[in-house]
Amino acid sequence: MTFDQIIGQAHIKKHLQQSVVNHRIPHAQLFVGKEGSGTLPMAIAYAQYLLCYSATNQDSCNLKCNKLQHPDLHFAFPVTTNDSVKKHPVSNLFLADWRTFIEKQPYGSLFNWLQQIGIENKQGQIGVDEAVDIVKKLNLKAYEGGFKVMIIWMAEKMNIAASNKLLKLLEEPPEKTVFLLISEDEEQLLKTITSRCQALNFPSLSETDIANALVKNHQVLENKAIQIAHQSEGNYNKAVHLLNNNANDVIFEKWFIIWIRAAFKAKGNAAVIQDLIDWSETIAKSGRETQKQFLQYCLQFFRQALLLNYGATDLVFLETKTANFKLEKFAPFVHSANILSIEKELNDAQYHIERNGNAKIILLDVSIKLTRLLHTKEEKII
Repeated sequence: MTFDQIIGQAHIKKHLQQSVVNHRIPHAQLFVGKEGSGTLPMAIAYAQYLLCYSATNQDSCNLKCNKLQHPDLHFAFPVTTNDSVKKHPVSNLFLADWRTFIEKQPYGSLFNWLQQIGIENKQGQIGVDEAVDIVKKLNLKAYEGGFKVMIIWMAEKMNIAASNKLLKLLEEPPEKTVFLLISEDEEQLLKTITSRCQALNFPSLSETDIANALVKNHQVLENKAIQIAHQSEGNYNKAVHLLNNNANDVIFEKWFIIWIRAAFKAKGNAAVIQDLIDWSETIAKSGRETQKQFLQYCLQFFRQALLLNYGATDLVFLETKTANFKLEKFAPFVHSANILSIEKELNDAQYHIERNGNAKIILLDVSIKLTRLLHTKEEKII
């Protein structure tokens, strides 16, 4: 993957290229950016530039990098057991899937990756077995005599044991070894890790960059590309998702509307609590990553309703497909008196599901709280 394939982020491309040309390459770098901002493609393009810039045979080097088969380019990413890997899962065992994933979804999310390897009902992590593998790889000499590059994607998924195992290597790496850590949430990384890295923050992509990429990469008509770019919130992965009308959103909308309608009815009607229990059981049967994605969808739905309620129609892109449900009628129930509490409860639910809490209990708890919050009245300013 080369820099000219990266969407936007021109200033970051220039900075990284200059660091190689000027031989000022930090040994440990942290790329921080939201999903769809291009942190992973940029890291791969940078690694390729670094490995091939001074290579004797640049064409051969670029060919190997394009196939993600360069012997001095290494990857670590969240994994867990699946039908093929029964124990001690490490990234090397998933490299064929990883190459396919990068080819098809270079801007893909962790959820997309876990779907790729058939474990969306589990949570991937970078464990101590992975850390041991990394140490072994990087203590060997570079196969082609130049740099060795280790890209750690979703570095916040490193558990404490893995993080501690890599601390010394990050602080005193072997000669010509470069770590590229990629994270969507720097706060989840140990401070001892971030303190050893030079951070580079990626902004969300502009609507213009996303629209142009959709036209170029997917042959989308310009008007449609502009509309999708407006809805994507600076996330190219989401733009592609919207373009393909991913089935998950249809399911999530159905779950959300069933939930909202039951929550409205539940106030003063104890019998409806059974509906909320049934709903919680349904969602709990899906995988944890799906549950987290759904809660993120709910957050977005509430925020869109809030924007519509306060007249910011230019920022409203959500279009519901469910019959007899109008966002305009729902919007007045989301306002300044309850939005912060709703966001807190949904974020708390995500936090507890992330940490393997009982999904049925967590979802039922947030459902019961929602019945009260949706009936909160906004104080009118006279």
